[in-house]
Amino acid sequence: MTNTNREWLLAERPDGEPDVDCFELRETNVPDPAPDELLVRTRYLSVDPYMRGRMRDVESYAEPWDVGDTLKGGIVGEVVESASDAYDAGDLVTGEGRWADYATLDADDVAPVDPAVADPEAYLGVLGMPGRTAYFGLLEVGEPKPGDTVVVSGAAGAVGSVVGQIATRNGCRVIGFAGSDEKTAWLTDELGFDAAINYKRTDDYRAALDEAAPGGVDVYFDNVGGPITDAVFTTLNLDARVAVCGQIAHYNDEEIPTGPRKLPQIIPVRARVEGLLVGDFATRFGEASERLTEWVASGDLEHRETVVEGLENAPDAFLGLFSGDNIGKQVVRVPSSMNE
Repeated sequence: MTNTNREWLLAERPDGEPDVDCFELRETNVPDPAPDELLVRTRYLSVDPYMRGRMRDVESYAEPWDVGDTLKGGIVGEVVESASDAYDAGDLVTGEGRWADYATLDADDVAPVDPAVADPEAYLGVLGMPGRTAYFGLLEVGEPKPGDTVVVSGAAGAVGSVVGQIATRNGCRVIGFAGSDEKTAWLTDELGFDAAINYKRTDDYRAALDEAAPGGVDVYFDNVGGPITDAVFTTLNLDARVAVCGQIAHYNDEEIPTGPRKLPQIIPVRARVEGLLVGDFATRFGEASERLTEWVASGDLEHRETVVEGLENAPDAFLGLFSGDNIGKQVVRVPSSMNE
């Protein structure tokens, strides 16, 4: 094990869309684990859209980073030194780490990774926070019923792709919005979506929805916001449910555009619009993980990860989220040597 640790810092707060100047890579010493901690070498690092909010100097559901802070995110890593009886050197674990080669994690705050169930990177996607978000967001907030029509924006992403498959399992008709023909084909040909709309090649979202969902929309799982959401709100059925999970269309806006006023549209249909934070379901994470693991192990739940090679490319992987580079979960692989 080397004594040198690379860490990515927040170098400056972005003005609008972030760029590489917002990040700084520095070298530090590898930390020593305190009692009940683990020294973990990162093998896979998660980059997620919510991290854009942590780059702002405003209070939100996720604590903002200060300029000069080491960036944090979900990791899958190998225990290289253990000061806990719970794990041994060589074990694979997942938890909240850093954009770094090495990090110390409290043994109580990590979970084991079983490569026999799925590749390790899946524990940052379908078997991690995005999978749990999809599970609780759809089933608890969306409350799908057999025969419902479910629309998912950002459907080819880490959360949306799981939402659509769970909705299909529940007997729903599922329509997804995604940003390329490759993505829409993946949704319909492999994940079982009934229809998929390439929003980059569609001028009239409402007309596309009318064709794909002529009976209207009962559940909308919103990962995107913007004009797609404006269109979906005009198609909501009586007692529709809307789970607002993300608004990536606005994350880089310095001033949020108003757009069409949507509230009058939900009055006659008595639709319920509810914000979603997966942390609210923390006491039930075990339930979600058990079900998701069962579905993945049986082949009933498909998943895909877009892997960017090298810790040095972590900022590019993060920025790629806003241009739609990923299909499924975007992760960074951190090799331990040039030969790995």
